[in-house]
Amino acid sequence: MELNDPILKPEEVMDTTLNQELPVNQESPEAMTADEETTVAEESTDLHVRKSLTKSEIIDEMRRISELEAGEIMPDSVSRLKQQFYSLRNDELRAEREAYMAVEGNDPEAFVAAVDETEETFKELAGIIKEKKAAQRAAIEAELQANLDRKKEIIDKLVAMSADADNVNRVFPEVRELQTQFKEIGEVPQQYSSEIWKNYQEAVEKFYDQLKINKELRDYDFKKNLAEKEALVAEAEKLQAEEDVIVAFRRLQELHDQWRAVGPVPKEVREQIWSRFKELSTEVNKRYQDYFVERKARERENEEAKTAICERVEALDFSTLGTYAAWDAMTKEFMAAQADWKKLGYASRKANAELFARFRGVCDRFFAAKAEFFKQMKDVLATNLERKIALCERAEALKDSTDWRATSDELARMQKEWKTIGAVAKKYSDQVWHRFLAACDYFFEQKKKSTSGTRRNERANLEQKREIIGKLKALEANTPEREEALKTLKNLQAEWQSVGHVPFAEKDKVYDEYRKVVNNIYAKFDMARRDSRMESFASSLSEMGGDTNKLYRERERLVRAYEQRRGELQTYENNMGFLSARSKNADSMLRDMQRRMQRLKDDLAELEAKIKTIDSKL
Repeated sequence: MELNDPILKPEEVMDTTLNQELPVNQESPEAMTADEETTVAEESTDLHVRKSLTKSEIIDEMRRISELEAGEIMPDSVSRLKQQFYSLRNDELRAEREAYMAVEGNDPEAFVAAVDETEETFKELAGIIKEKKAAQRAAIEAELQANLDRKKEIIDKLVAMSADADNVNRVFPEVRELQTQFKEIGEVPQQYSSEIWKNYQEAVEKFYDQLKINKELRDYDFKKNLAEKEALVAEAEKLQAEEDVIVAFRRLQELHDQWRAVGPVPKEVREQIWSRFKELSTEVNKRYQDYFVERKARERENEEAKTAICERVEALDFSTLGTYAAWDAMTKEFMAAQADWKKLGYASRKANAELFARFRGVCDRFFAAKAEFFKQMKDVLATNLERKIALCERAEALKDSTDWRATSDELARMQKEWKTIGAVAKKYSDQVWHRFLAACDYFFEQKKKSTSGTRRNERANLEQKREIIGKLKALEANTPEREEALKTLKNLQAEWQSVGHVPFAEKDKVYDEYRKVVNNIYAKFDMARRDSRMESFASSLSEMGGDTNKLYRERERLVRAYEQRRGELQTYENNMGFLSARSKNADSMLRDMQRRMQRLKDDLAELEAKIKTIDSKL
């Protein structure tokens, strides 16, 4: 290299060194176009950014590649190594020339680059790789060319046999054998594929159509081929009624393979029978294509529907469920979602698997949480059952007592204690309740029999209670001051409590009437009190002004109070199921619980209104 020679680009060095042994006007199999060179340069730059190899490392990698089989060698890898090697070599040449010119008195024209042994090694390895790839391509091309030559030879024989009209009967079996051989020969170069098949068809048809072969043999063969193709047409017609389009399409492919294997038919019907078979094939293909278009649309619909179900169950919050009723209600929602899921068909294969895993995951988490809840509640239910059985045993021990007053008070206290105990297992619920109720009822029935002489007093007590109800109604109709009204109400209630028993037949009726008017009075004055409290609350918020910290603290206090009352209400609702039996004591307990539940609901409504008022200011 002369000193004034330009530094070669890596791709120029590569082409110069690797192609220098090629004959004139012979293009290298690995020569690159301008676009390919740009791509290689960009890929090499990316490789250099990722990992810069030394010349020694490049030689090692080239040696490893040269030891591979031709089919395992990746051309892109070799091109990148060439690019990087000559990039490093150019840098060395540039440095050598600059060092040479830096010495005073050196003639630039006299510069000669030092011999690089690694470059010679690189060229040798590149040559080995190139020879392997060339040998591989040559082998493939040779095989394809051999197939082409064999098929051309068969076609030439068929053409020659077609011209020998006198020996048609003798060569007919040989023609059949040549047809079989032609079909068994492998692929030919792509550019000759259509042409060679066309020439073969023309040669075969010419053998049957253009030559004056033995008419009886030809007509027999044509007739047999026509019968076979008519049978194939009939099979294709049956496919029109096949409901399974996949089965119909696959069967059609088999019919086409059989059609190709059948020889020619008489010329006058050849186009007609092919047109019929082609028309029937078009109908089957159209149904096949329409089926997949429709199936894809259905899969999209199913995917959207399954996504909606996933979102539906994912929105269900089961982290706060604390009762059997709540878990059962949400279980119904999950079961309904699973039923809806089963009604849907498949989505696309990938989406269907992902959606099922998503849906199954939510369901598994829910039922696992439900199982854990029931496991924990099992111990709670067992403890509650033990406490209630203990109350039953104590009530049974007291049922024969004749200390009416003390025993009545004790049983009443035990009934209140019963209300505070939570639920028990459903299979024991009615049994233990009726046992407790039977003991209580037995005692009070004995007490009633022993006090039968007091019936006249009961009638007098009834009249006295009716008078109290009349006073309460008058208090409800008037509008005295709240404090005065409540004081009067308390006095009348105390008077009511002091009155003894009334006749059993009138007991519920008179008590319901009394409770109704008392509730009306409480509701009337409690509403006014609630309105007053809301006005006072609004005034307190106004005094806080824009102090968000105070507002947030007040809101948290109200939320805690709200959750506490909601828990109490839930406890009462759970216990209501255990007081459904009809008896004089159960009715009283139920009415008392209903009154307390209504007060809790009113308190919850007031707390919710206060929280909303704070939220409007935040």
